Amino acid sequence: MFGRRNKPVVVGDKAPDFELVDQNGTTIRLSSLRGKTVVLYFYPKDDTYYCVAESADFRDHYAEFTSGNAEVIGVSSDSSASHFQFAAKYKLPFRLLSDSAGKVRRLYGVPATFGMIPGRVTYVIDEAGVVQKIVNSQFNPKSHVAEALDVLSPRPKR
Repeated sequence: MFGRRNKPVVVGDKAPDFELVDQNGTTIRLSSLRGKTVVLYFYPKDDTYYCVAESADFRDHYAEFTSGNAEVIGVSSDSSASHFQFAAKYKLPFRLLSDSAGKVRRLYGVPATFGMIPGRVTYVIDEAGVVQKIVNSQFNPKSHVAEALDVLSPRPKR
């Protein structure tokens, strides 16, 4: 990790830089994605009900993200091998990063639900590396995709 924080990341903060390994064994550094919007979503565990729903929703809207010059990246404590199987099973076209020690989760200040379930939080990070939106909803996973897309192409409120 490249920095320590004493408080959770908030909108307007520079997104803390980090390196993690994806499902293919490739090391990804957040700062290497500058120039693109990054939709960084933390989720509790591969192949669990809400995590499948959230990841499938990101998959189903992936073309909208990429057409908006955005990179979608999922992060959980699962291993790269688990991520590989999860991505293959659900045909996920984006990177899943293994944060097995929870260091990046702590770096961002992602809260645990009920003090024990790893939190479900999405950060929309702009091309300059600044956090523009945070979505924190453990039990409404589809809100993460909708709210992230609204940052990329705001839609009129109904």
